[in-house]
Order: sequence, then C-alpha cells, then structure tokens
Amino acid sequence: MEEYKILHKDGKAKRAQFTTVHGVIQTPVFMNVGTAAAIKGAVSTTDLQQIKTQVQLSNTYHLHVRPGDEIVKKLGGLHRFMNWDKPILTDSGGFQVYSLAGLRKIKEEGVTFHSHVDGRIIFMGPEESIRIQSNLASTIAMAFDECPPALASREYVMPSVERTTRWLKRCKTEMERLNTLEDTINKNQLLFGINQGAIFEDIRIEHAKAISELDLDGYAIGGLAVGESHEDMYRILDAVVDHLPTDKPTYLMGVGTPQNILEAVDRGVDFFDCVYPSRNGRHGHLYTNKGKINLFNKKYELDTRPIEPGCDCPTCKNFTRAYIRHLLKSGEMLGMRLCVLHNLYFYNTMMEEIRDAIEKDHFKEYKKQKIDMMNTAKDNEI
Repeated sequence: MEEYKILHKDGKAKRAQFTTVHGVIQTPVFMNVGTAAAIKGAVSTTDLQQIKTQVQLSNTYHLHVRPGDEIVKKLGGLHRFMNWDKPILTDSGGFQVYSLAGLRKIKEEGVTFHSHVDGRIIFMGPEESIRIQSNLASTIAMAFDECPPALASREYVMPSVERTTRWLKRCKTEMERLNTLEDTINKNQLLFGINQGAIFEDIRIEHAKAISELDLDGYAIGGLAVGESHEDMYRILDAVVDHLPTDKPTYLMGVGTPQNILEAVDRGVDFFDCVYPSRNGRHGHLYTNKGKINLFNKKYELDTRPIEPGCDCPTCKNFTRAYIRHLLKSGEMLGMRLCVLHNLYFYNTMMEEIRDAIEKDHFKEYKKQKIDMMNTAKDNEI
C-alpha cells in the first residue's frame, strides 16, 4: 500500500493523498484540534462530519491525565470513545515540555511533570509517550521531543536537538515493539518525527538530515509559532522543507493563521493544526473571506446577515449575526458553538480551495487573491 502519493505539484505546493488504516487524507489538510478528545465549544464528532473535517487531533498528555489512557484503551481506543471513524493524530506530550515549563524537569530519560490538574508527579519519556499513544490507538502518533523556545540560545538548542534525535530513535523502537503485540488496538499506527532547532537554519538542516535517515511515516516541523516573527518562520521553512523526504508528508505543527497556512503550502507543507479557529470562535472572532469580524461590536446588534453571505456552514445557513451576538453577550454556550462551527468550516473549505488551486496550477494566484482579500477589506464592508 502506497501511503503517501503526490497527485500534482504547482511550484513547491503539493496536492497529495495519504492512505491510513482509518481512511485516506487529502492534502494539504487542516487538522481540527480536540485536545481532550473534544473540540472546545460544544462541537461533537457528528458535527465534524458535517463541516468537512478530515483529521481530528488530540493531546497525549491531557488524555493521560484524564480520563487516563488505560481507560480509553479499555473502552476500545479513541475512535470508539469519541465516535469518530476518520484519522486521528495524537501529539506526543512534547509541547507540554515547552508550555508547562514551570511544572517540569527534563533529563535524558524523559520529563517529570507536575500535573496541571492535581499536582501529582507524572514521568513521561519516549517509551511512555508512545505507550500512551498506542493505548489511545490513534492513526498517527507523534514522536516525543523537546520544543525549545524559539528565541533560545544556540548553547541551549544544540544539546536539546541532539537529545530529541536520541528520543526519536527510542520512540521508533518502542512503536515497532508495540505494533507486534496481540492486545494493541491499532497495529498499523504510524509514527511522525519532529524537526527542531529554533530559528538556527544550520541546526534545523542537520537535524532534518539526521531524522530523514530513520525512514519514518512522516515528518513534522515543530518549535515554530512559539514567539518568533512570521519572517523567521518562513525563513526556516525555506531552509528546512527541502531537506525532509519528498516521498513523505510534511507537517507544520501549531500553525496557524490563514496567511501562515497559505505561505507554508507554497513552501511544500502538507499538514497543519492550530487552536485559532476554535479559540477565536469562542471569543466571537470570526473568519471571513473579507477578514475577521468581532461579533461583540455593537454594529452587529441589528445585522440580519449570516456571518459570511454565501457560506454553506450550518451556522450561516440558519442564524444571523444579530442572534449569535446576543447569544455570546448572554453567555449562552450555543453562541460559542455556532462560531466554532463556522470558523472550522472556513478553514476546512479554504483547504479544499487550496487543493483545487494546486490541481489547476494557479495556487500562487489563489494565494495572492485570498491574502489580498482578507487584508484589504474595509471594516464597513464586512
């Protein structure tokens, strides 16, 4: 079975498909983030089916803390637990090494955390992370890594990246072992490695070469969108993507805005995830092709238009800006839910448009038009 197949290229932009045990992923793809096995904002997996979601992403560390990965395994794995039959990617817990900096201690064996929920001590190393992800039975497991701060010093980043490579090899060995065990739910679980190196091009390139030799199922670029400028992000992508295997998918972790995604697709990236559409939606900030709108603004109080005229999402087909604004201001959960549904639909639809533009060899024109439209719309037009 050919897992990753490039169907068409337009410059460096790739239109591909990635075959997994839980279905074929059409790329470029945006993965909808459901950290604790749910999209924040009261959005269920049955909703995700309606808004063109291909992949759902969940978090290893958070699901280990609660309900516990052993419990999820007893319940048949994440797919059965959530009622979701399409691919799921689980991140490794490595990002929590970065985001919970005040609650952890890093050693060669792994990382000791204090749980953000109850303070209990948790140890997670490469083997533990892979075992948790095997219990969750996700489609794609991410290797355990350290995500150094984007602006960390070279003296910090070099040994951190070398340790991430050693951890990656341990992850691969453990996954190969687990995938042979009789009680493993998903014996076809895939492993993606993660490129690190902060904003040092030479460290990034050397690390990309080192992990490419391991012949993994896919390769991610981590440690971006964590405090560096957009210019630095694009500079690192320009440097690194060419040094990752062309016959495997490339995943830019935690990115980003519609413009970030368009720029990264132009540089050869296939997979994306970000909390922006759901987080912004919960705060009444909504994406449209003419830019973002904030529904808390008083000018929408009597606005009977949908969030975006012509949008086919369940929200725009049924509800007005004025009503959704009322719900948000009243603290009604329905307001958040409707906004998150629209934003995720906007992202998933944009990815459809990107795939279509690449197939038709006019991605650069599409990218420019999309960015110009979102950046130049006047407030009174939206």
